Amino acid sequence: MIRQYQDNHKEMFSVDLTPLLDILFIVMVFLMLTASVQVKTMDVEIPATDEQSVLSTNNQDVITINILNAAPYWALDGRSIEQWKTFTQAVRESVKTHPEHKIIISPDKNASVESMLKVLAFLQQNNIDATNIVMEETKNGK
Repeated sequence: MIRQYQDNHKEMFSVDLTPLLDILFIVMVFLMLTASVQVKTMDVEIPATDEQSVLSTNNQDVITINILNAAPYWALDGRSIEQWKTFTQAVRESVKTHPEHKIIISPDKNASVESMLKVLAFLQQNNIDATNIVMEETKNGK
């Protein structure tokens, strides 16, 4: 908007920049909110099964991967393994010697999600897809 000031009978014009600044801030906020952010995802194939068939794997031969909440963070068939490299080699050897066995991942309730994702990424990179994740059954819909 242009305002007119009268001083000593001279006409003086000035520009009000407030509306311009308002529009600049609105455009800036719009651009910040609509800027494309690269989202990294990992494809995880989860088999579709009913609840009872997942819970009835007690009599089958399985390879158990435990994810613990404190160091050592990984265990294979109940045996704790300190180093990640040693753990991954043991998993590869176990799968190679027993390819017919299913892999069951049993994370601790308080284990970090990063450890779980690290194990899932390792299994995916090595084309190990016969896995189940053990979860605690909820009672009374909680």
